[in-house]
Amino acid sequence: MTSSRFKSSRVAVLLLGGVSVVVTVMYLHLASEVAQLHTSMYPTAMSYQQQVAQFGGAGGALDLNSLVVIYNRVPKTGSTSFIGLAYDLCARNKFNVIHLNTTKNTPTLSLTDQMRFVYNVSNWLEKKPGIYHGHLAYLDFSRFGVSRQPIYINLIRKPLDRLVSYYYFVRYGDDLRPNHIRRRMGDKMTLDECVVMEHPDCSTTHLWIQVPFFCGHHAECWVPGSNWALEQAKHNLIHKYFLVGVTEEMGDFVAMLDYSLPRIFKGAYDLYLSGVKSHLRKTVKKVLPSQETIAKLQNTKVWRLENEFYNFALDHFHFLRKKTLVEAGEGGRQVDRGQKFAYEKIKPKRN
Repeated sequence: MTSSRFKSSRVAVLLLGGVSVVVTVMYLHLASEVAQLHTSMYPTAMSYQQQVAQFGGAGGALDLNSLVVIYNRVPKTGSTSFIGLAYDLCARNKFNVIHLNTTKNTPTLSLTDQMRFVYNVSNWLEKKPGIYHGHLAYLDFSRFGVSRQPIYINLIRKPLDRLVSYYYFVRYGDDLRPNHIRRRMGDKMTLDECVVMEHPDCSTTHLWIQVPFFCGHHAECWVPGSNWALEQAKHNLIHKYFLVGVTEEMGDFVAMLDYSLPRIFKGAYDLYLSGVKSHLRKTVKKVLPSQETIAKLQNTKVWRLENEFYNFALDHFHFLRKKTLVEAGEGGRQVDRGQKFAYEKIKPKRN
């Protein structure tokens, strides 16, 4: 009887041991499948060593072949002419140009689209180095846990000049796409008449553009005449942007990018000076506003804040230009001042 029980117990142990082996094998197989699935879903996930190799070093080292430049272009500031230089240079300089087209040209994204955009830009390794451009308000990548920030650049224009250009652009189009039907095509109302009638097409909401574009995706940024938005826009321009130029001095803006970011913009200045891509888009018809119209628009808080922001950007641009460029040769050509610093007293000395 005892022998029979011992044999039964032994068989039970063997069976349990067999089940354990099967379960272990199944677990290992399942773990392998999960790992493969994770890899297929997130193909850019890399080990620390792989990241160091991919991005040029540890500790946030700068790798020029992984540069991402974001040009969140403000409408009617000469952006088509400027980005035309990048499209002409991308094959020669071996970088990518990607246009971001938002639905109905809305400059702000939903929270989920913000995350999608940040993820795409950060992990789309095949498109690095590259420049993204589109009518998008400033988006702070650090809010999403990104350690490597893109380089922001932009151009701004005198507020009233930009408004006049935009007002007539949506009515008459431009010489770049003369057959394209604009949303106000056929409307002959002049800006002067619009202001007298206090029509919505020339309300201060159409003047409140450059401040919110630099301010970003906060709700307060889009409140016309917000002092907070102005201060935030100034802060971002100084702390978040590599370079902000002005439409009226685009040549110097291009020269500074050519010398300071040659991985992307090498040759842009010569191309601009050649005149081939210096002015790609011109509004077909514009009627200059009267002095009465100008005075009425300038007598608004929105214009005062927009103009203050423009002058702030202009002063900063001039400061950087003076430090960076010097006129040399005929024709007013600008050249880089060259390196004005050196390393010394380096210790310990190496044999």
